[in-house]
Amino acid sequence: MSHPIQQLVVATGNPGKLQEMQSYLGDRVRDLCLKPPELDIEETGTTFAENARLKASQVAVALEQWAIADDSGLCVTALEGAPGLYSARYGATDNERIARLLRELGETTEREAYFICALAIARPDGSIAFESEGRCPGEILHETRGEGGFGYDPVFLVPEAQMTFAQMSAAQKDEISHRGRAFTTLLANWQNIH
Repeated sequence: MSHPIQQLVVATGNPGKLQEMQSYLGDRVRDLCLKPPELDIEETGTTFAENARLKASQVAVALEQWAIADDSGLCVTALEGAPGLYSARYGATDNERIARLLRELGETTEREAYFICALAIARPDGSIAFESEGRCPGEILHETRGEGGFGYDPVFLVPEAQMTFAQMSAAQKDEISHRGRAFTTLLANWQNIH
């Protein structure tokens, strides 16, 4: 028996995110595609989960198709959870975002942080069929380390691996990252989503 989700729209305009989701979902979905660029969803939620639900639901209704969305960011304890929902808007470029984060942390020794990823899948009528959340705890270094990844990866140290996300191979990062953990939960429940 085939799964009800044969086609899934990724509620983003980012081709990199489409590739990433493809690598997690593998052959579970026959057709994975980006939302049309003219379909713009305003992220008005106050949590990552709310934003993921909002994006998945609105794209599903607009296109009358199954949709998946994620919302993720970096939360730093000493900055009361900032940059949080504003992780992508903390600066114009990755370098600016990292510089601002390090400037705001200054010399504080309290450098605990975590990445969080909320995932949501919406049915064509906009109702949420499944959601999951993944977290990866770590700490913010005083300077960048590693060449890979994007965003805050070069300053985010994962204690269990003793490496930053930027120092890890894609496979290593996929396994322990917040997004990897959210997808692990999703895939474990895949057969029950309908």
